[in-house]
Amino acid sequence: MTALETALAATAAEVNRTLDALMPAMTGPEARVREAMAYGSLNGGKRLRPFLVVTSADLFGVPRSRAMRVAIALEYVHCYSLVHDDLPAMDDDDLRRGKPTTHIQFDEATAILAGDGLLTLAFEVLAEPETHDVAQVRTELVLSLARAAGMEGMVGGQMFDLQAEALRTGSLDLDAITRLQSMKTGALFRFACESGAILGQAPDSARKALRDYARDMGLAFQIADDLLDAEGTEEQVGKKVGKDAAAGKATFVSILGTDGARRKAREISDRAVKHLDSFGKKGDLLAQVARFVVDRRT
Repeated sequence: MTALETALAATAAEVNRTLDALMPAMTGPEARVREAMAYGSLNGGKRLRPFLVVTSADLFGVPRSRAMRVAIALEYVHCYSLVHDDLPAMDDDDLRRGKPTTHIQFDEATAILAGDGLLTLAFEVLAEPETHDVAQVRTELVLSLARAAGMEGMVGGQMFDLQAEALRTGSLDLDAITRLQSMKTGALFRFACESGAILGQAPDSARKALRDYARDMGLAFQIADDLLDAEGTEEQVGKKVGKDAAAGKATFVSILGTDGARRKAREISDRAVKHLDSFGKKGDLLAQVARFVVDRRT
């Protein structure tokens, strides 16, 4: 295994333990929603977003326990979005990470409540004093994640995507697709990287470098995702593939072609790495992530 693969695996294992540990135990009828929340969040995954949180926090010497709490809050939000995205009213998927989606395993109402539970638990974790002893830092983390997850970020991007699909706007140009994905996918990546700087109370220059890195790395990630949907298999990806083409959606692949999209992803990945120059060798793992997201097969 490479150094990155080893670090990703170690972080994923820690994330899986902490995701469950920070989820309150429940008894009685309400325990079913806790079971569905655990199912929707503990069902595998690379845990890339939490890895970005703890790795960016390491740049500033942030204690691991604090960084991990922010990483968990972000992963709760990410997992909530997957649970809701898979619903019939959204992407209507019955497979996620090679297993039945939450609404298939339980039912639609429970899946909705599980997503709601994960989203609200994320902000509970951020707001607790254990996340940081400075209240202003906790407030900034809450505000930053709210903006990344809400109508200015992920939720707005999902609405943009649904509108584009409903209107069959296959003529979306590259700028429009880039903006859509910057909201839908990129906003949480930007929070992941900047949160380490917020925890470390880092200067504005460092925060900007991490935001710029995350913007380009997230875009490269999405182009690779489009390529996987076009070229991957269900066994590799862990969910249905070919859905974008079947829906007539405009994607990086539909506009640039597979070869052009692959070249674009590598170009943007290289640009992401350059944003890390000011961190020197300390930024090596983040640089490796920018290349990993382009070459991944899942």
